Amino acid sequence: MPTTADFRNGLCIEFNNDLYVITEFQHVKPGKGGAFVRTKLKNLKTGKVLQNTFNAGVKIQIARVERRPYQYLYKDDTGYHFMHAETFEQVMITEELINAPGLLKEGQEVEIVYHADTETPLSCELPPFVDLEVVYSEPGVKGDTATNTLKPATMETGAVVNVPLFIETGEKIRVDTRTNTYSERVK
Repeated sequence: MPTTADFRNGLCIEFNNDLYVITEFQHVKPGKGGAFVRTKLKNLKTGKVLQNTFNAGVKIQIARVERRPYQYLYKDDTGYHFMHAETFEQVMITEELINAPGLLKEGQEVEIVYHADTETPLSCELPPFVDLEVVYSEPGVKGDTATNTLKPATMETGAVVNVPLFIETGEKIRVDTRTNTYSERVK
């Protein structure tokens, strides 16, 4: 059976009757007393992060999860609809499971994480960066670049992202889906 020595970032474990992903861990061997492992665990259902300390060598229960490629189709009153890239099977997911729903556009490739034992979707992850077109942005004021100032810009998906003053309507930009922030211009 696996122990705390098998910890690695991204490992999915069963803890307190729930599924958690290890986002950070550190083995600690103090001068006095036994070794332990300090961890940050992210709940796959709620997204909350909690800190926990395990004694070294404690047995853990690893949960089997699968990442499957899907393509975003559309959104309606029931939720977001995706199609499996290989089997063309369609699935509906609620907004709470998607890491950046405002940045989804039709045809977008995503990965849906499934719990392998129960076949239930746990989360939907967009790629780290997506390219979107700016459909509306106020014009920047010339000479107002003394500091790193940002202005709101509306994307083609309806999401609002803060961008530098030089970004104009009609330009394509790269947006970081993890932080919902501007990354760079796309040529």
